Amino acid sequence: MEATKKEHELIVSVSPHVKSEETTSRIMWTVSLSLLPALLSGLYFFGLKALFITALCIISSAVSEQLFMKIVGKKSPVGDGSAFLTGLLLGMNMPASLWSFSPFTAHVPVIASFVAVVITKQLFGGLGFNVFNPALIGRAFALISWPKAMTIWMEPTASFLAMDAKTTATPLGVLKEAGMAELIKVFGDKMNLYQHLLTGNRAGSIGETSAIALLIGGLFLLYKRYITWHIPASFLGTAAIIAWVFGAKGSFFAGDPIIHLLSGGMMLGAFFMATDYVTSPSMRNGQILFGAGCGALTMLIRLKGGFPEGVMFAILIMNCFAPLIDRGFKSKVFGAVKPKAKEAK
Repeated sequence: MEATKKEHELIVSVSPHVKSEETTSRIMWTVSLSLLPALLSGLYFFGLKALFITALCIISSAVSEQLFMKIVGKKSPVGDGSAFLTGLLLGMNMPASLWSFSPFTAHVPVIASFVAVVITKQLFGGLGFNVFNPALIGRAFALISWPKAMTIWMEPTASFLAMDAKTTATPLGVLKEAGMAELIKVFGDKMNLYQHLLTGNRAGSIGETSAIALLIGGLFLLYKRYITWHIPASFLGTAAIIAWVFGAKGSFFAGDPIIHLLSGGMMLGAFFMATDYVTSPSMRNGQILFGAGCGALTMLIRLKGGFPEGVMFAILIMNCFAPLIDRGFKSKVFGAVKPKAKEAK
C-alpha cells in the first residue's frame, strides 16, 4: 500500500523542470574546442604572430576578469571558460599584423580584451546580463580607436616562425575598391579564388579566413545541439540572396553569393558570434528574424556602406533588438485568460 502511494505522489518544484548534465563551463569549453580547426588554420597561414596575438587576448581577458572580481570582492568565474572563449574569439577577430614593434601595436589586444570582459560583460552584471557580444565590442572599440592598425592585413606566410610578412588587401577590400574583375584577376580565376577562400590562404583576421575549418566547427556545435540551425541558416541564406540579387553593379541577379559567403567574417559570425546565448533571441521564430536581420545588414554595409565588411556591425546592431524580438515572439501562457474589456458606460 505504501509503495502504491509513493508511485502516485505528485512532486511540485520550482522551474527549471528540464534537467541536463550540461553546465556553463562545459558549454564554454566545448565551443572553444570547436574553434580549434579555424585557429590552427590561422596559425598555419599567419605564423607565430597569430599565436602571440591570440594568446595575448586570452591571457588579457582572464587577467582582466580576475582583477575586476578581486576589486569588487567577488569570487572569480575564470574557471567557467567564458573569459577564455571571449579572448579566443577576440583574438581570432584580430589581424596578425598587430604583433609589431615598429610601431608598437601589441597594446591594442590588451585594451580590447579589457573592454570586452570588464566593460561589456562584468559592469552589466556578469555572464548572462550583457547586452552586446563582448568579443565584438572589444573588436569594435579597437577598430574605432586604432583604425590604421586594425586594417593592415598580412599575406599568408610560408613559414610558421616567419615574423616579417608583406601586407595586402583582403578579398572584400579588393572587391569594394576595384570590383569583381580585379578580384578574380588577383587570384587567377574564379575557381582558384573559391579554393583560397575555403582553405584560408588569403588575407584577413586570424580566425576568419578558412571557411571550411569554420564549417567543421559549426557543424560540430549543431551536432552537439549547442546551437540550432535557425540563426546560421537565416543569416547565410539572407546574405546569399541579397548578394545574388544586388551583388553586381548595374544589373540584378548577377552577383556571386559564394564569394560573399566565404569571405570576411561571415562564417565566424554566423556560427559563433550571432548564436551567442545571451545576446540573441531564445525563441526559434525570433532567431530566424534575428539571423535574417544580421545577413541583411551585413550585405547593406558591404554593398552600400563605407566599410568592405559588415558582419561585426550587423550583429551588434541586432543585439539591440534581441529583447524586443523575444518579446514579440513570446509564447502564450498556458491557461491564461485575457481580461475582459470594460463595458462602455
